[in-house]
Amino acid sequence: MSEVTRSLLQRWGASFRRGADFDSWGQLVEAIDEYQILARHLQKEAQAQHNNSEFTEEQKSTQSQEEFKLEDLKKLEPILKNILTYNKEFPFDVQPVPLRRILAPGEEENLEIEDDEDEGGAGAGAPDSFPARVPGTLLPRLPSEPGMTLLTIRIEKIGLKDAGQCIDPYITVSVKDLNGIDLTPVQDTPVASRKEDTYVHFNVDIELQKHVEKLTKGAAIFFEFKHYKPKKRFTSTKCFAFMEMDEIRPGPIVIELYKKPTDFKRKKLQLLTKKPLYLHLHQTLHKE
Repeated sequence: MSEVTRSLLQRWGASFRRGADFDSWGQLVEAIDEYQILARHLQKEAQAQHNNSEFTEEQKSTQSQEEFKLEDLKKLEPILKNILTYNKEFPFDVQPVPLRRILAPGEEENLEIEDDEDEGGAGAGAPDSFPARVPGTLLPRLPSEPGMTLLTIRIEKIGLKDAGQCIDPYITVSVKDLNGIDLTPVQDTPVASRKEDTYVHFNVDIELQKHVEKLTKGAAIFFEFKHYKPKKRFTSTKCFAFMEMDEIRPGPIVIELYKKPTDFKRKKLQLLTKKPLYLHLHQTLHKE
């Protein structure tokens, strides 16, 4: 076994043990984060060794919603140590289930889906299977240019009355003109780092993919809070916020939350709540 392979397996093993430890201590959010990190690494390796996989094609292309017991998960550790050469039966069954659906902006309204308070039913028009998208598509900072300003926005936390009930929450960040047209690539944050009381914490930096001086007049930066609804089997936008160009300044800022569907043209806005719950951001400007 090469040193590169040995180092790779050691990192995977350490990540698995951290997740199992968090799991055994009841720290489920931290455990899920570790498992997801490990799963992404394993998925990349599986793509490289696709022909040697012991899974069926159906199992390769789906995600399980079955709740595996911790003792079952621990059976995976010896397999993980030898995963690149393992050729035995998997220690427990992995059954394929439909993947998560992520709705396009406005699609919820078109499907006449119930409000977030009503979680009954599968929703009209919801298909049985659909492509998945893994949150976490952040982009690096652009190269600096003389006399031009770059903006880093740290998403600290969002206040919600039911913050603790949100499953796999993340935020989609986009920059739109007055007609709702994208001015930069859309970015998704990773799943939230933790949930506490009425807050979902992210603590993640977003690098604006355009120099501030190059943004068109009337542009705005949108933040769409999304979460997974297991009963309806799709990822949905819960609320959104936006920041206009005159609000770009160094330091902290809190911005109001609005009810879905996301109104990129900012013509029919309705506050999510009268309670003092906001999206908390911190801005850093970089100028040569």
